[in-house]
Amino acid sequence: MKKVFIDGAAGTVGLQLAERLQNRNDIEIISLPAELLKDKDARKEMINKADIVFLCLPDDAAREAVSMCENPETVIIDASTAHRTAAGWAYGLPELGEEFAEGIKNSKRIANPGCHASGFIALIYPLVKAGIIAADADISCFSLTGYSGGGRNMIDEYESENRSILLDAPRLYGLSQQHKHLKEMKHICGLENAPIFMPVVGDFYSGMEVIIPIANKNADKSLKNEIEAIYSNAYKSGLISCDTDSSEGAFLSAAAFAKKDFMRIRVEGNEERILLIARYDNLGKGASGAAVQCMNIVLGLPWETGLNI
Repeated sequence: MKKVFIDGAAGTVGLQLAERLQNRNDIEIISLPAELLKDKDARKEMINKADIVFLCLPDDAAREAVSMCENPETVIIDASTAHRTAAGWAYGLPELGEEFAEGIKNSKRIANPGCHASGFIALIYPLVKAGIIAADADISCFSLTGYSGGGRNMIDEYESENRSILLDAPRLYGLSQQHKHLKEMKHICGLENAPIFMPVVGDFYSGMEVIIPIANKNADKSLKNEIEAIYSNAYKSGLISCDTDSSEGAFLSAAAFAKKDFMRIRVEGNEERILLIARYDNLGKGASGAAVQCMNIVLGLPWETGLNI
C-alpha cells in the first residue's frame, strides 16, 4: 500500500485532498500532529517516508519542501505555482495528449495546474496545435470563480457575519495584469504573448467559468463548427469533454459543476463572434480533483478513481 503525505494539510486544497483520500483503501495517509505541521525536520522525515507527497503550500515553501526530498522514489505533486513551467516537471493536465499523460505517469515531479489556467489551456492548446489560433495572437480571457479560490482568508472574509457590502457584488482582481497563472497559460499553450486576463470573484463558494472571445475574420469559413470538431476529437477521454446541454437556456452558470471533478467545454456565439467556454469546479478539476487524478495516473489506476464525476 502506497504511503501519501499532504504537506500543507491545513489549507483549503490540503483539506480537500484529505477529504477525497480518507476513504480510499489503496493508499495510507501518513500525517503529522498539529504541533509539528511547521517543524522542518518532521516534515522532511515524512516527505522522504512517503511514496507520494502533495504540496499544498505557498511557492517558496513548496520549493523548500522539494529540496528536502532525498528519496529518489518519492513522487511529488505540487499544487503551488512554483514548478508549473520548471524544467523536469510534468504538467498535470493529461487530457492535452499522450505526451502529457505519459509525462505524469513516468515523472517523480508533477506540477498541478492553476485553476484559471486549466480552463484557458484546455480551450486554447488544441486550437494553437491545429493552427486555428496563431502563436503570436493577442488573446483576451475573462474568468469567474467562487471565493474558495482565494483560500482560507477569503473564505473567512465572505462567510463572516460582519462582511463588507462590497462582497455582495462580483469583484474584478488581477488589475496589474500580473496574475500568477499567466506564465503557465503562455508557456503550455506555446504562445508568444500572455493573454489579457480578467479574473472576477463572486459571492458563491466554488465553481469556475473561463470565457475566451475570438473573431472569425474569414466569413466564408465555418469556424464555429471546426472548433467544435477539434474539441470533440481532442477530448475523447479523460475528465474534459464537450458540453452541448441546452437545459440552462440562454444563461450559463459558473457554479453549474460545483463539487464535480470534470470539466465541460463548449462553443457559443455565431460565425462572426465566437465564445469559447470552460466550466468546472475551481477546487475540483481546478485544484484537488486534478491532483488526485495525477496520483491515479502515477499509480496506474483509472483516471477517475475516487473522483466525483
